[in-house]
Amino acid sequence: MIGIVRRGWGLIVFVLLDVICVGLGMGVPLLCIGLGFLVGWRVARKLDVAGLAAPQMLRRLLLAGAVTSAFTLVVMLVIWGPCVLMLREPDSALANFGMPMLLFEPRPSFIAWLALMVVISPFLQFLMTLLGSCVTLAWRSNETHAHA
Repeated sequence: MIGIVRRGWGLIVFVLLDVICVGLGMGVPLLCIGLGFLVGWRVARKLDVAGLAAPQMLRRLLLAGAVTSAFTLVVMLVIWGPCVLMLREPDSALANFGMPMLLFEPRPSFIAWLALMVVISPFLQFLMTLLGSCVTLAWRSNETHAHA
């Protein structure tokens, strides 16, 4: 029961931090990607202590990465999803929307921006969570071998 409560608190803290990071980035989840590294570090620290077998540990690390990126994906869909409707309007001023002209034309740049925000950013957060956990496990493995 205590483990469930602790996991619940950890999830609540993550959700609050993720929302704050999105807010600080004004809808751009750049800080959320960095938060993924910290989540991976924390999860790996907890799992390494638990003494799990490698396949179980990897499954939990993948699950942690999936949870972080899934929540950020949902937040990005809430923020940027309604903007997709602007693509249906022929007279929408996509050039004046405020996003960078990634592809030098308003419509393709707008589509690229939405793909970057909604799909690529949560995926990068997933990768950063895995990177944080791998770095932590490698570092702790070196510490363990140095003391042996």
